[in-house]
Amino acid sequence: MGQGRAAGAGTTGTPEVRRYPWTLVLAAFIGVTLVLTAVVARVDATTGTTGATGVHWIDGWFHFDSGWYWAITQNGYFYSPGQQSSIAFFPVFPLATRGLVQVFGLAGTDAGTQVVGQLLALLSGLGAVLLFGRWVWDRLPSRSAALAIAVVLAYPYTLFLHGAMYADGMFLLLALCAFMLLDRRWFLAAGVVGALAVASRPFGVAVAVGLTVRTLELLAADDGGDGWRDIVRAVRRVRLRHTAVLLSFGGLVAWMVYLGTTFGDPLAFVKAESAPGWDQGVGPHTWFKVAFFGALVHGHWRMGANLGLQALACLLVVLLIPRVVRRFGWGYAAYTAVVIAIPILGTKDFMGAGRYALAAFPALAVGGDWLAARPRWVTVVALSFMTVVMIILTWYFASDREVS
Repeated sequence: MGQGRAAGAGTTGTPEVRRYPWTLVLAAFIGVTLVLTAVVARVDATTGTTGATGVHWIDGWFHFDSGWYWAITQNGYFYSPGQQSSIAFFPVFPLATRGLVQVFGLAGTDAGTQVVGQLLALLSGLGAVLLFGRWVWDRLPSRSAALAIAVVLAYPYTLFLHGAMYADGMFLLLALCAFMLLDRRWFLAAGVVGALAVASRPFGVAVAVGLTVRTLELLAADDGGDGWRDIVRAVRRVRLRHTAVLLSFGGLVAWMVYLGTTFGDPLAFVKAESAPGWDQGVGPHTWFKVAFFGALVHGHWRMGANLGLQALACLLVVLLIPRVVRRFGWGYAAYTAVVIAIPILGTKDFMGAGRYALAAFPALAVGGDWLAARPRWVTVVALSFMTVVMIILTWYFASDREVS
């Protein structure tokens, strides 16, 4: 498939009409959820619960950022300069959780807030995987699409879509929705949904960048162009309705306005991430990964393996970007590049980068496409390895050990 076809209306791929096996994808997601939930329940029963329900298969998923999102839902945001503060977490997921808590009459109940938050995260993850499957099914040959879905299900850090009270599933769902709406040339809808995606995660601005480039790419395709020069020249074809995708930047603008009016600093979320304990400041120490290499040399082997695995995920996404361009076009490549550039440049040791790479769904898709062209044993080994690593990381996460 060439770039010109990738830049089209968003339904390129194999010429035959194929029925998307959503029931199989649903069953596979549920199967993975049950296996991972059995793991966290076993661990939680051994180590003791940290959640509010007292139910091991629920509380085993409640660790790390789950507590922050729970607190935001219950008590709103706070900012203490120089200290870890809740404004480091973008608002769409906790606001959606708070809304559902109010709807179900569970406001002020610790266990109720936790269950609603975890259920919302789980359903968002399910929706994201189902929508991702639909997306690749329309754009890749059958074997490539099936393996792309398998890659997403087996990717180790997909564990955060199966029950943890995290925002990753909601972001991925919104990002996919925004791009699929744009590929149908629903510019306003794409811009509105894109704004929600941007306001969901710190790297959400990648959606706005990707939608903007993708819009120009679609306009270039109308003139038969498919290269980056054609995309640049397509600026002259922009009309008012096309500019609706720029509303996606409004997600970040709205968040900064809130921070500025409430806490007196529109960039407070950046400063909060630099607080002691998170230490994700901007500067050479972060850019050149001094802490990462220090951990590899002087740290425990488990931490070195943990950080090294997340660094490897970033490297693989970067290496797959040219294939994203060939398969899906420049807009999806721009989105992928920005998504992965933020953890590469913005984390001191790649901690969290594994989950960031999960958002790079076009790279995961072409990862499946790459496997489709390899011998079968390579596919079996790769998917088996990822699955084993996912189970191990789930065990560690339930043991209250940071994995991403």
